[in-house]
Amino acid sequence: MTEAIDAVETSPTWRLIPHLQAPGSVQMAIDRWLLEQHRAGHHPPALRFYTWSPPAISVGYHQRQLPEHWATLRWQDAPLAVVRRPSGGRAVLHQGDLTYAMVTSGLKGDRATVYRILCEVLIQGWRSLGVALHYGDAQGGYHQHTNCFSLATAADLITASGTKMIGSAQLRRGAAILQHGSMRLHPDIALAQQVFLLDKLGDEQPLLPAPLQSLADDVLRRVISHALAQAAEAVLNIQLQEQPLTMAEWEQIMAEHDAATLGDGAAMPDQTSD
Repeated sequence: MTEAIDAVETSPTWRLIPHLQAPGSVQMAIDRWLLEQHRAGHHPPALRFYTWSPPAISVGYHQRQLPEHWATLRWQDAPLAVVRRPSGGRAVLHQGDLTYAMVTSGLKGDRATVYRILCEVLIQGWRSLGVALHYGDAQGGYHQHTNCFSLATAADLITASGTKMIGSAQLRRGAAILQHGSMRLHPDIALAQQVFLLDKLGDEQPLLPAPLQSLADDVLRRVISHALAQAAEAVLNIQLQEQPLTMAEWEQIMAEHDAATLGDGAAMPDQTSD
């Protein structure tokens, strides 16, 4: 059963932005724009789910040393883009994943407490889908790894087998908070090995239970997004109101999106309501 958390004092109404499939530079521009607009008092708290198209590598805001071979990586005969996130953390390969983003303010507690409040949405949402997640173990050497998913820290969510499934990062601007993260669904192991130069990439068993494995990608995305949206309403004691980005909002976002990219082009994407 999904339970609300007492420490939540956020706005009772959040905006649910329909799923977006777009280049990484656009996705990061949207997250950055939502955070700044919320900080300025021009936008309500928001929840959204999105996919990176084409696949890309995202790097943390402070991650400056990038492997030289990334410049030659390709996916389906196109260069694999590298995009800088506004948040911290290490590199993430966005292929075969679903990304979530939450922007809010007014949550009680320090950074770690707020992080866990928002992660509870993920834990309870995935539990409703038959996937039990818990926090990883604190380990040394995190900053020696380029790959965010190469090990699980105490802030990451892992499966019962110990495989890291969700890695998240948080950014604060004043009282406003952006937390976003990658949820691995069916990653291309061979591509990940090329990106991170690994002989083996952890547990290669399916991350999803059998009933979810059989779903088509678009159906799977809708099922997961719906479960997590329901969990957000219950855990945070909020009501979600779905509203696509308007043309005026798109104009603002697209005017600023180039600052988020290290090398991918972008065009205004289509929004899909699930």
